Amino acid sequence: SPTGTPVNGWGPFERDRSDGQAAAGDGGPITIGGVTSVKGLGVHAASDLRFSVPAGCSTFSASVGVDDEVGANGSVVFEVWNGTASRLYQSATKTGSDAATAVSVPLSGVSTVRLVVTDAGNGINYDHADWADAKLACTASGPDTFAPVVSGVVATPGSTSATVTWSTNEP
Repeated sequence: SPTGTPVNGWGPFERDRSDGQAAAGDGGPITIGGVTSVKGLGVHAASDLRFSVPAGCSTFSASVGVDDEVGANGSVVFEVWNGTASRLYQSATKTGSDAATAVSVPLSGVSTVRLVVTDAGNGINYDHADWADAKLACTASGPDTFAPVVSGVVATPGSTSATVTWSTNEP
């Protein structure tokens, strides 16, 4: 969930839906250039969503574009920020005629990521913007909690003891 107060240019931002109108949950499937995504964020320019980046997460990725629900209309610019410190990514102006653009942004040293959509300087009409398949790439942290798989157990008897050897799936 976003941290702070999410900003969205028209109605609330939507999770796993496009930004419809003024009510929550009124958007349709996220669709950019005829490609539908089950997961993502639907927003309307001007928007600013902030998310804490958990330890061990190294990359933010998404496919960005204007949702098909507005046809060839709409024009936006997508930005990814390191909190308020620096812009890490800025797209070219995207319109409803454009296919999605794949975005992959390294997050080394980032504790808060901001996902910003601007109106590309020409007003907010039809600016339904999608962060399709938005996700963080994270490595597992903490102790290994999975039991190893033991195989190839061999017991070699000796005169007063036995030697037991085995292999596991762990390094």
